[in-house]
Amino acid sequence: MLKRTMSLLLASVLALTSVVGLASANTSTEETLIQLSDTGIKVAGQAVSTDPSAAVYTGADIVYYEAGQDSSYGEGTAADEHSAEEAAAHTVVTITEPGVYRVSGKLSAGQLAVDLGEDAATDPTAVVTLILDGVDITNTVAPAVIFYNVYEPYSDTEDTNGVVDLGDAGARVILADGSVNTVNGSYVAKIYKEGTTKKLHKYDGAFYSKMSMSIAGESAGTGELHITAANEGLDSELHLELNGGKVYIEAQDDGINTNEDGISVTTINGGYLYVNAGLGAEGDGIDSNGYLTINGGTIVTMSNERSPDGGIDADMDITINGGTVIALGTRNDATSAASKQPFIELSFASTQAAGSVIALADAAGNELLSHTAEKAFQSVTFSSAELKLDTEYSLYINDVQQQYTGNSFGMMGGGFGGNRPTGEGENGQLAQGARPEGDRPAGEGMNGPFPSGAPTGEMTPPNQENINPEQANPNGQGIAAASVEGSTAFVITEAVHSFSGISEAADASGKTRVVFTVNDGAGIASVSSGQPVVLEQVAASEDVPDTDIQLTVTDVPSENYSETFLLSEIKDDLSQIMPEEDGQYRLTVAVVSSNETYTGVSQWQFSIGVLPFTDLNPSDAAYSAVKVLYERGVMIGTSTTRFSPNATVTRATAITTLGRLLGIEQVESTAFTDVAQNSWYSGYVGWAASNSLVVGDGKGHFMPEDNLTAEQMKLVLSRFTELNELDIALDALFPSDMSGTLTRAELAVLLNEFL
Repeated sequence: MLKRTMSLLLASVLALTSVVGLASANTSTEETLIQLSDTGIKVAGQAVSTDPSAAVYTGADIVYYEAGQDSSYGEGTAADEHSAEEAAAHTVVTITEPGVYRVSGKLSAGQLAVDLGEDAATDPTAVVTLILDGVDITNTVAPAVIFYNVYEPYSDTEDTNGVVDLGDAGARVILADGSVNTVNGSYVAKIYKEGTTKKLHKYDGAFYSKMSMSIAGESAGTGELHITAANEGLDSELHLELNGGKVYIEAQDDGINTNEDGISVTTINGGYLYVNAGLGAEGDGIDSNGYLTINGGTIVTMSNERSPDGGIDADMDITINGGTVIALGTRNDATSAASKQPFIELSFASTQAAGSVIALADAAGNELLSHTAEKAFQSVTFSSAELKLDTEYSLYINDVQQQYTGNSFGMMGGGFGGNRPTGEGENGQLAQGARPEGDRPAGEGMNGPFPSGAPTGEMTPPNQENINPEQANPNGQGIAAASVEGSTAFVITEAVHSFSGISEAADASGKTRVVFTVNDGAGIASVSSGQPVVLEQVAASEDVPDTDIQLTVTDVPSENYSETFLLSEIKDDLSQIMPEEDGQYRLTVAVVSSNETYTGVSQWQFSIGVLPFTDLNPSDAAYSAVKVLYERGVMIGTSTTRFSPNATVTRATAITTLGRLLGIEQVESTAFTDVAQNSWYSGYVGWAASNSLVVGDGKGHFMPEDNLTAEQMKLVLSRFTELNELDIALDALFPSDMSGTLTRAELAVLLNEFL
């Protein structure tokens, strides 16, 4: 039985960080008291003014999406419309001058608005601090709280790489200690500027700011803000910073949204944040169209359980440097490896039910995580200061131990699923029907079938003696990951943070293990850009109902694509789940977690128009060279998902790869006593020796397993260029800083120059 330590959520509340921002410091200056009431609003003890020139006044028209308009008015639907009578029932309290305003009281139909004028964005003194001290505002046609015009310290075109400081921001919110503040708000669909389709108004959140906004607590950090949203919850058009207090959000769509594409930064430095989003048709917990940076605090967030949304989602980097994070969703976006605090990403093979208890424990049984999911989920991201690298953890769902079949490097065991792209040979692609990864038929020519044998370091065929023959791919297209036992040891390292294909461990659950095959055992073939990925058949080793088999496809790493169906829903057309855009993807087929008899999961990784290697990025210097050589069958990776760019190159590998590239005719030779006849590399070494490209140590030894140095490779290539009278400047290919043992990435770049 696990040692149950204090509930993580309870511990989170006790350990809340209270960060007092600049706005909190402003509470020492003179405050203007605003008391809200349905029967009469007071400002500094006096009846509120109706004069728009006053610091605070009522009487402004509320911005809302009017009913009865045609398509020239905006982009709203009937569900977004409100009548003039409903809008007129709302009282708008507008702040027009900089200052600190302590607000309390209730508006059953109203709005608190801040508007310092059109020139405020460039005026550093145009700062308004709202101290919410027992506020209760409801708005059924628009945001309940909105900042229109205040100082904006950042440009909406400035990419800050995820780091901002909103100490100077003009929109500041303080949650008074001991206060409970309630905001029930609606939204405004896009309204056009007259005569155009340009935006005049569009305010998606119940608590909204057109400028960067910061939220903090007072000194004790006990103030609460509860947001209930008809659409999105807490929104900023540029940056948003949470520094303290307790924020609770219930939203039909996104819980938090910052919406400047590629620019916005959502920063969480402290406090407590709870988000239950996607209560409608869709919605992420936290959705930044730019960056999400978490430096502290406690965050519990969940998304819609039916749409492909996540508890955390960002178009740019998600970075976790501190705090405690529990994010649940159908598909959480990937967290950046540059994060300063350890994190773990868990992708379950099938959807886990609401009410499931997720527990993560160390080898001593001490739980770092014990969380009861309020909604169904398939993806979990967890980070805590207690989480350590290079430490073995066990994962449990409802006290049943879990295992995984894939991690950040791909499928366990290597060589599972996925092939070299098919395509037209004219562009360096393999011809349609060419033999894929794992099969090594003899052949010659740069665009022909793969040469016989695999160089050391390259992927070799699976050991067929240890594999169920029914699971071996007759066409050489890989083996289902289910043919390898999953692991129950979750170990985070500098390189490994993500674990996929998570399901009940068969021994722990007492259920019968199921193995799946696709395409009659052929697996999933990778394809070139624009070509369809083929998925035509799914079969199980046991008689599992189609209604209990779940298929999930996500991109790797998880960023943009996620589709999930039961087999019964798409059996007549499995292509519905497959992606079309270029990228790396993973197909997971699993028994649903609720099945009481069976458990099992199989995975395949494949790519469209890109390399399938998780350890190479398109931005890497060697990427394009590796891609060309991979597509020509010259360098094919150390597994279907790893290229190992920094691994060293043996002398046998280098000569074999060069021979492959040139399409040479292999020659067996007795020149070297340490070269085994008819081995995977002997014909290439024989060719190199017969052409005086290699001479060995002068004592009859080639030393095939020794690492090749850059200097040795330069000598081989100089002999080759001289022999073939090629005009290639080798000094330019071997810069002065390239010395010592050659890496696989360096070899790829060098060989690419000979195409």
